[in-house]
Amino acid sequence: MPSGQHAQKTSTSWASTIFSIVVMVAIVAIITVGLRMFIFVPYEIPSGSMEETIMPGDMVFSEKVTYYRRAPQRGDIVTFADPEVAGRTLIKRVIATEGQTVDLVDGHVYVDGIELDEAYVGEKESYPLARTAPDVEIEYPYTVPSGCVWVMGDNREASQDSRYFGAIPVSTITGRAAMIYWPVSDVGIL
Repeated sequence: MPSGQHAQKTSTSWASTIFSIVVMVAIVAIITVGLRMFIFVPYEIPSGSMEETIMPGDMVFSEKVTYYRRAPQRGDIVTFADPEVAGRTLIKRVIATEGQTVDLVDGHVYVDGIELDEAYVGEKESYPLARTAPDVEIEYPYTVPSGCVWVMGDNREASQDSRYFGAIPVSTITGRAAMIYWPVSDVGIL
């Protein structure tokens, strides 16, 4: 083969390889963005508000598919937009849904007059917080407004939750915490 043809074939081969790599990177980027927008988002847990269920430093996947099919339900652990700090995501457990009445009596949570069996809180008691967020007034019993849920951290003694900022709009929920994926010692389904 003459050297000119060999050089042309080599340059075409390089161009084809570079084009293939660019296309592959673009496809991976599109898939990654699509997964994060519509399927799941990873989060690192910064605080102890969900101890012992989820520990500080745990890495959690929050999936979005469940809430395409149904509304959040009591017991779901959800990620949602912080009502006070723009751009920050919180994670808490849904305790009551719209129309249900929450009451905190003698350290126990009641929903619609029935005491919840909350093994996930251990021996921690659930009392109203000493203060609420500015412009938020919460009186118990509290009826969850339409389109909202009442959320609380499992570590009731160290959680600013609906007792502080009130019920949260379902529209602010970004997903359902599905699993802890790091560290390996804590891996598990939530």
